[in-house]
Amino acid sequence: MARPPRLTPGSVGNNAPMVPTVTVGFDLDMTLIDSRPGIHATYRALSAETGVRIDADLAVTRLGPPLEQELAHWFPADRIAEAADRYRAIYPAYAIEPTLAMPGAKGAIQAVRAAGGRAVVVTAKHEPNAKLHLDHLGIEPDAVIGWLWAEAKAVALREQGASVYVGDHTGDVRGARAAGALAVSLPTGPCGADELRAAGADVVLPDLTAFPAWWDAYSAGLAADLA
Repeated sequence: MARPPRLTPGSVGNNAPMVPTVTVGFDLDMTLIDSRPGIHATYRALSAETGVRIDADLAVTRLGPPLEQELAHWFPADRIAEAADRYRAIYPAYAIEPTLAMPGAKGAIQAVRAAGGRAVVVTAKHEPNAKLHLDHLGIEPDAVIGWLWAEAKAVALREQGASVYVGDHTGDVRGARAAGALAVSLPTGPCGADELRAAGADVVLPDLTAFPAWWDAYSAGLAADLA
């Protein structure tokens, strides 16, 4: 169950009713950004540099978990840490430019802000690279926290006071539920709608273009509950 939103006074007059101020967390890859072209290019570059075969086409179909989990399919255990460091080092040169915003990404952030809420990004991605993506695409959340996956995301969600978390993976559902946040899921990544529901998603939207209408209704419900 989602935690109650933090309350702030209304903006009109001293006797204005209290209205909810909600912090919404968003995943990054395949939620706010389509990073598949950039990640594909980075895997190909890493493969060429190391001489290790990596099926980049396959790798980009299972985005979400930490990089080391994917590299374990291609590198022996004693080379994974080194390969991950090198991947992250070359990532900006190959991955930032080709990555696109997911449809509705900017509108979702703007919808939260328009209602007086905060939008934060909580992702498993290397935090500096996550920030490069958002800066390049002109997506401006209130905070970006990286290096967290699945239930570990709950740490940042709690610290940020997030009562809603939006993601595309069952790991995002687990993170939301561990944080006591409403799990809003999108079948825009490797997990389908039925799989997300089975994992415990509270809401499944087709993509982020549907988020503003859902958010307006959700926010109105919170305000009505407090009236």
